[in-house]
Amino acid sequence: MSMAIGHKITITPADRRVEVALDGVKLAESDRAVVLTETGLPARYYVPRDDVRMELLRATSSTTACPFKGQASYWSVEVGGEVHDDLVWSYEAPIPGAEGIAGLMCFYNDRVELTIGGEPQPGTTSRRRARSG
Repeated sequence: MSMAIGHKITITPADRRVEVALDGVKLAESDRAVVLTETGLPARYYVPRDDVRMELLRATSSTTACPFKGQASYWSVEVGGEVHDDLVWSYEAPIPGAEGIAGLMCFYNDRVELTIGGEPQPGTTSRRRARSG
């Protein structure tokens, strides 16, 4: 696998509370999240499904394939009557080496309000319905 040379994935317990919100509505809160670091990509926090407000999510038909993690399935989020397409993903059956994220849910950092250990994360959105139109 020449493509994998220099590419590394690390999955470790986050050891801090992870909170995810969108437009001020909490989508997830967990003390059991894991953080996945991957060469060339931002750190991603994967949250157990039991800690996600699944009633706000709708499964979509979208999928992607990653040579290092496997096939991802996606969910959209509906908050305040607005649908945010493919905002959440999960690897239901990841490939060997990525088993630590099996069935966990991950949110795009730059499309949600992400708070780790009580600290809002830079680069995450903080939109609060302040849109014109």
